[in-house]
Amino acid sequence: MNKGFTQIKILLLLCISIGFAQQSNGKGSSYRSETLFETENSHDLNENRLPDLLKEAKILLSDAFISDVMNDTLEVVYNLNRIFDLLSEADQYGEMNDEDRDEFDRFEESLVSLYTKRFETLDKIDASLTAESMRMDVTSRSEPLEVEMGATQFIVVEDRDGHIPLVRNKKVDQFIEYFKTKGRPQFEIWLDRLEVYGPMLSKIIDENNLPPELLYLAMIESGLNPKAHSKAAATGMWQFIYSTGKIYGLDRNWYIDERRDPVKATKAACAYLSNLYEEFDNWYLALAAYNSGEGRIRRATRLHQTSDFWQLHSLPRETRNYMPYFLEATIMAKNPKDFGFVRKRNADKALKYDVVSVEKSADLTVLAKAAGTSFKTLQSLNPELRQSATPAKAYQLKIPMGMKKKFINNYNALPENERFAPQFITHRVRNGESLWYISRKYRVSQSDIASVNKIRNRNNLRIGQKLTIPVPGMNIPRSSRAQMPSSHSKVIYKVRRGDTLGHIAEDYSTRASKIRQWNGMKYGQHIFPGQKLTLWVEK
Repeated sequence: MNKGFTQIKILLLLCISIGFAQQSNGKGSSYRSETLFETENSHDLNENRLPDLLKEAKILLSDAFISDVMNDTLEVVYNLNRIFDLLSEADQYGEMNDEDRDEFDRFEESLVSLYTKRFETLDKIDASLTAESMRMDVTSRSEPLEVEMGATQFIVVEDRDGHIPLVRNKKVDQFIEYFKTKGRPQFEIWLDRLEVYGPMLSKIIDENNLPPELLYLAMIESGLNPKAHSKAAATGMWQFIYSTGKIYGLDRNWYIDERRDPVKATKAACAYLSNLYEEFDNWYLALAAYNSGEGRIRRATRLHQTSDFWQLHSLPRETRNYMPYFLEATIMAKNPKDFGFVRKRNADKALKYDVVSVEKSADLTVLAKAAGTSFKTLQSLNPELRQSATPAKAYQLKIPMGMKKKFINNYNALPENERFAPQFITHRVRNGESLWYISRKYRVSQSDIASVNKIRNRNNLRIGQKLTIPVPGMNIPRSSRAQMPSSHSKVIYKVRRGDTLGHIAEDYSTRASKIRQWNGMKYGQHIFPGQKLTLWVEK
């Protein structure tokens, strides 16, 4: 390995600290995690399944860290994306008990730390968890605001009709000082993203006759990152949880998660914020409700007999810090030069794209080639896509501006059989099998299986029922299969219980992505006990 055993030892300690199950395999990987296949038969429909979700997330995190040590960036990103998808399902497992919540929080805290500080192969500009971790950090470091019995004292910065009043007080100044110093690098990143997404979001906000300052709400919610993920299983720029997103028309299925679509999520956020303002007739209260829920704000205003946000001392600390955080971000982002951020406005950075209609499911690799762009660029333009392919029905694909004619010509010239679509397999339900068991067997979420098969009652499967199981994947082009020199010898490895690609790669001093190439495996395709893998190792 390029970085030696020191980082692997660090990995071992980190894994133990967040609760990885240890299991010796007799080959030097004493921390290899137990797979779900060993325990899944013991579960019934009423058993708490959140621990199993966390177990799988920890296994993926272990593989991601090993891949990072091996400089295997593609594998790191793949495993982390799977973790984020798993965590976004947590709100579908029902209410957590105290023990589950503690373990979930510990894992999330460790994930934030690893993601933002330990992974060396990642571009931190795309960090999914940074915005929330920054909010938690500044909240913990700032001093409590003194309780004031009379009217709240503050300095009015701006107060115009049709706008959210901007004020400064001691708490807002604490946040400003934080982002002028320790939080400065992250705020620079957010200002960069503001130039990319700001014009598009501002247009939608204006079309809904809402205050322009709401643009900066997306900044503090997600850092303007379409793929941002939070500890509360919220996703996207506007941090919708699954249930609220569904209420406001944001779909989540096997192919897409519209909470990550900047346009659709912004329209949904505008609808939600309009409803909140209609109820509270006060933007400070409406934004506080966006953070903590309408019920909590109703109770606080009744308890304190006031609609003055600054006097609602019974609100949780995070919510009491939410408005100062929003005010700080708005005041600084509107006039960055006043706070030492010297920037040149660049209108060319604004997000621009053409839209083409793709009638059937197609591989993003093929689509990117047709559009004369990269797979990564196409993914960044369509962050709502959960798979490496478009949906089975008509989909409006965003491609780089000016490439529409070229795309249509290139794509129409392709034979039908070269337009890869996700594979599906059929599973016949057997006695004692639950949807949870089947989802774990194929490593596909219950929600995805239910969505594809239009299952309403997840506890009502019939013996003999045929289920269509979506198998995620991105084709490995034949040209990418490595031609091994004579200095390497071929090894046939038989997969054992507890193995993961990351751990096998570590044992043989190679990369998981190379094992995929050697065996023609797609991303999303899993190994299983007894499977034979071809490996090439140095002689």
